[in-house]
Amino acid sequence: MDIKLLFAVDNPPLSVLCASRIAGISLSFDSSLPSGSIPHIVFSNGLKLHGSLVILRYIGRAASNLNLYENDALQAGQIDEWLEYLSILEKGSEFEAGCSYLDTYLSTNTFLVGNDVSIADIYLWAALAATGLRWESLRKSNKKYLNVVRWYNSLSSEYNSLNGVVQEFTPKRGSGKQVAAKSKDQLSQTESKLAAGNNNEKVKSLSRSEVDLPDAELGKVCLRFAPEPSGYLHIGHSKAALLNKYFAEKYKGKLIIRFDDTNPAKESNEFVENLLKDIETLAIGYDAVTYTSDFFPQLMEMAENLIKQGKAYVDDTPREQMQKERMDGIESKRRNESVEKSLELWKEMIAGSERGLMCCVRGKLDMQDPNKSLRDPVYYRCNPIPHHRIGSKYKVYPTYDFACPFVDSVEGITHALRSSEYHDRNAQYHRIQQDMGLRKVHLYEFSRLNMVYTLLSKRKLLWFVQNGKVDGWDDPRFPTVQGIVRRGLKIDALIQFILEQGASKNLNLMEWDKLWTINKKIIDPVCARHTAVVEEHRVLITLTDGPDVPFTRIIPRHKKYEGAGEKCTTYTKNIWIEYVDAIAISANEEVTLMDWGNAIIKEIKTDETGHVTQLVGVLNLQGSVKTTKLKLTWLPEIDELVKLQLMEFDYLISKKKVEEDEDFLDVLNPVTKIETLAVGDANMRNLKHGEVIQLERKGYFRCDVPFVRRSKPIVLLAIPDGRQQSGLSLCWDCSGIFWVNFTFSCDLNLKVFTLPCFKRNPHHFALGCACTSARLKVLMVTSWLFFGAGLRENH
Repeated sequence: MDIKLLFAVDNPPLSVLCASRIAGISLSFDSSLPSGSIPHIVFSNGLKLHGSLVILRYIGRAASNLNLYENDALQAGQIDEWLEYLSILEKGSEFEAGCSYLDTYLSTNTFLVGNDVSIADIYLWAALAATGLRWESLRKSNKKYLNVVRWYNSLSSEYNSLNGVVQEFTPKRGSGKQVAAKSKDQLSQTESKLAAGNNNEKVKSLSRSEVDLPDAELGKVCLRFAPEPSGYLHIGHSKAALLNKYFAEKYKGKLIIRFDDTNPAKESNEFVENLLKDIETLAIGYDAVTYTSDFFPQLMEMAENLIKQGKAYVDDTPREQMQKERMDGIESKRRNESVEKSLELWKEMIAGSERGLMCCVRGKLDMQDPNKSLRDPVYYRCNPIPHHRIGSKYKVYPTYDFACPFVDSVEGITHALRSSEYHDRNAQYHRIQQDMGLRKVHLYEFSRLNMVYTLLSKRKLLWFVQNGKVDGWDDPRFPTVQGIVRRGLKIDALIQFILEQGASKNLNLMEWDKLWTINKKIIDPVCARHTAVVEEHRVLITLTDGPDVPFTRIIPRHKKYEGAGEKCTTYTKNIWIEYVDAIAISANEEVTLMDWGNAIIKEIKTDETGHVTQLVGVLNLQGSVKTTKLKLTWLPEIDELVKLQLMEFDYLISKKKVEEDEDFLDVLNPVTKIETLAVGDANMRNLKHGEVIQLERKGYFRCDVPFVRRSKPIVLLAIPDGRQQSGLSLCWDCSGIFWVNFTFSCDLNLKVFTLPCFKRNPHHFALGCACTSARLKVLMVTSWLFFGAGLRENH
């Protein structure tokens, strides 16, 4: 019986593919499913099975040469139990906890169940292989999870086809390359050019700027991207990561991802896993994943040697006093203590005793140096909090200033890229390497990427998460890679935007509009078009000569891009339009119903308060669309319409740039999310999670929650297009008045502005003024609003 396996190109079901190879079951492949789709198999008789675990169990039962699943009822139950548990490896924060449990179990067991390989073993092998360099770095280090490594290597050796599956269906971890599809390529030439060509051009333009690393030799350059696992990757980190990638490729060198995990109070496995995920999202290939914590023994040995050499000492000066003494160039009373006394206190620190907790290790550099970073910086501090990787083994941890120059040198880094905010600490970096007697590492500076109305401090971003101001690190209002991607930004746009900045050392404050404009150029030519009508106060048009029996037509989802597919549009006698369109129509006016033709509105019905409640018209399909002023989107009056929740977002803060001496809590934006209920065309039931569409006359949206059932709305997140002014939103109040909500700030004492409220009707406008001071912002907006057939002024 012929069996075809269908899956998404970016998420091949490795366990199924591995099991089929071992079991000798022949499958044909089709990797054309949309991203996020559930894998399934189709038999030659048309029957289907859905889901990786379901297919895996089928293969286990169908294997004629091996007992992979149902040797007996008890073992089958044990295998099911393992399959359920092993999903823990897909959760970044629990990966190493799962490995630790498996290591203990495999210390007394050759296989997960019984005395032979089963689909549970295959699932585990594939799950580890799927993590790429994270598992490879652990396996090759031969320091942790020795029993899991032994089991993994044994299975790899016995079944050579397993490694072949990984090589065939997964790229080098972080390379950004997709699995080669077995079916036709789904990207048109236009889409391919947009997705790849623009970035290639930008890389070339960066190369033409002739930015070079000092003393760099082709094939001998080694760089590192070293994030602290205390948050998710944000747009500022992205610049550093992509520049490292650029130079590694330019010089045909190596790139190491190193987690600077020296502060257990802030770090977690969740952040490690998501940083790796974000690095791969940026299509950054790397050669190894390492951790500063791997070097803790050597770092402690180095600290002790420096104390013995008189180049460091242990100090118990209170922190605030120490900071003041450093500012004033005053030596600590402990600076000239004997080596023996410092070593005694160092042992107290290692033990984490009450006395030790009061101390720190400081470098003995130069307390009179004008560069204050050289005034005896702190090398080691006590911290009794358990470390996310190594538990409570250590009570002392190195500072970044001490660990970074050491690990950079011993790990073979030739060039360390650092943002210009570290400029004053460059001399400290080299002085510490000199005192350690280590090879000098070249430092290369670049300007930090700052965005308007944006906080990039992980401490401040954490405040929003912990205080429930956002829904998590992937909130669409966050500048994290996951946040902006969730909002609808294509990674190609982000890469192009950052590469355009180049390796400049000039400080810059960038506008988001430029990034979203690049994004629009990528999504507009290929995203499907759909129709939505705001649910509240929508108005029914009755076309007296419209079809008594509804009929349908199949039309393109994008008139200029065939690859977007087709949609089914229903034509009925009664159709829905939005209230804002209804009140803009005059009696006997001819309008265009998009994707249908012209109609003449003969009658406008209102209630006792003057609100428009219904329109009556006739079709005039022979009329010219060029003669009409209003082009209306509409929906048929049918039960198949879907509920929509349209989400719009604003900046989290109301000031372009928060100065260092300012409290960001004083400039929080009070309203940063607006939800609008709407109804959409029935074709939107087929939207996939993450799919980008354009709602006609509304803008671009990304599907955050797809259709599940009629009672639950599809959630669509609005994507900025580079033209829309953030802070502006349109909404209805309970009386049917169309209000304009507008957040405005300026640097002038008084500013008068004119604000167009509607693109379709320039007669609607707002006029007002804004007054600002250091702590007070007063805004008065005078809104002239249509109320029925007349005008009302509101303050």
